[in-house]
Amino acid sequence: MRGYASLIGWLGGVAILFGLLSLLLQLFSGTPMLGSDLWWILGNFLVGAVLLAVALVSSLDSLRERLRSDETRRAGKYGTSALLSTALGIALLVMLAFLSTRYYARWDWTEVGSHSLSSQTLNLLKGLERDVEVTAFFSAINAPPARELLDRYSYVSDRFKVRFADPQAQPGLVRGLGISPERLEGGLIHITIGEESTDVTELSEEKLTNAILKLTRHEQKKVYFLIGHNERRVEGEGADGSEGFAFAKNALENENYQVQTLLLAAKGEVPEDADVVILAGPTRPLHEIEHKALDRYLEQGGALLVLLDPRAKTDVYEDLARWGVEVGDDVIVDRVQGLFGRPVSPLAAQYGDHPITRELRDATLFHVARSVRPEDGGTGDWTTLILTSEASWGERDLDRFFSAGQAEFGGDDLAGPVPVAVAGTLRLAAGAEEGEGGSPDQEGDGGAESKQGPEAHLVVIGDSDFAANQLIGEFRNRDLFVNAVNWLLGDVEAISIRPEQARASRMQLSGEQFLQIRYLSLFVLPQAIAVFGVFAWWSRRRAPGR
Repeated sequence: MRGYASLIGWLGGVAILFGLLSLLLQLFSGTPMLGSDLWWILGNFLVGAVLLAVALVSSLDSLRERLRSDETRRAGKYGTSALLSTALGIALLVMLAFLSTRYYARWDWTEVGSHSLSSQTLNLLKGLERDVEVTAFFSAINAPPARELLDRYSYVSDRFKVRFADPQAQPGLVRGLGISPERLEGGLIHITIGEESTDVTELSEEKLTNAILKLTRHEQKKVYFLIGHNERRVEGEGADGSEGFAFAKNALENENYQVQTLLLAAKGEVPEDADVVILAGPTRPLHEIEHKALDRYLEQGGALLVLLDPRAKTDVYEDLARWGVEVGDDVIVDRVQGLFGRPVSPLAAQYGDHPITRELRDATLFHVARSVRPEDGGTGDWTTLILTSEASWGERDLDRFFSAGQAEFGGDDLAGPVPVAVAGTLRLAAGAEEGEGGSPDQEGDGGAESKQGPEAHLVVIGDSDFAANQLIGEFRNRDLFVNAVNWLLGDVEAISIRPEQARASRMQLSGEQFLQIRYLSLFVLPQAIAVFGVFAWWSRRRAPGR
């Protein structure tokens, strides 16, 4: 029995150690101690105490002899020094941990900023004029992910105030806020700013930021999508398909904009409440009434976003040329920076100095796009927004391209880098007025003088696929589209890089499955490794020749 005393003693020490670690983990984790946790801790203490007692009784004689030897005295002296040093180190760590709760800073060293807030969220938090009161209804087990996300917000702004509440423990608070109990499954975040409030059930930066944005913006601006010319479908049949614009509509609504469709031929005029009009991929001509209505709208200081695909059989080219934009009859080909080697899906990462693209750093993705550039001698103040790579070109032999799928640079092709989008402001003549008394004007003989209207804003992009459902979530396409609308609306402060949409897969676990994984990872496996380590050490010590 004496030969096994050391093994039994070490196993007892392992049981006591893991019992203490389990107890400390439960005390400092903030989660309630379950019955199984208590039995695990008490079981370790009991088993450890019994094993240590057995080891002590079986080796009393050898302990007496060792205590009387000089070696034991030296070991006691150096052991005491080691214990004091260890105690001092632990005390310093405890003090540092305490200070970190009072004075702390955050760093994100991940390559893509996985633990940082987006620039849109940062700008929103820094511009808060009123307190944002957040009540997070989560159980103790589900609270850590919500706490991690909300801590990032409260770290940036002192106006972001958070409190956590267990819905089972505080049902009165749930009823007082008017939240139905069935909505609390999985957790809920209740946000209040002044007298207005909203709820967020999906735990993500995008949903949380959009909720705050809607509460801080009281004025809802209107965005109209023109229909009737085979444009991209914004609502109804086809809107949710790969080529639809349902996701683009949702992106604008997340910015607290109202989105509606407009059959301009039936109305005859752009509605007075239209802040932006979007012409998204038309393939049929506009009626003469519609052309005149758009002219009058821009003369009054309107804003227009035009998305045109190659060979689109529309007739807005003359209007754009009159406004100072040249839309090329070509297709952009890039054999170097095409997505997955596809030359007609170029990635563009050269941006002009403009509010729409100033914060863009990553590439935007286009598919079967055409060149768009300011026209020489055109009216207005234009800026090229996006350029493809120097290896790209604008293929102008479209008959061969679309029939045989062949493209070679040469002839009249447009050399890269090729401009894909422009933005500009212009003043259009707002009609004519007669001179006083109907007499000719002193400076002209026509009896009328041109009157300049308010400043109009235009953005023209040679592709509509980039904002369709299948591509708007890729790279920085969504930011480009929404930023363009922000600028047209005059919401320059809203232009930013928005939160990435989470695409990671999730595994749904029941409470029992979660506890099982928790026990295996935190308690069972580490203690099993320690026990096997003791057995390995004891076996090697007893091996012949050792």
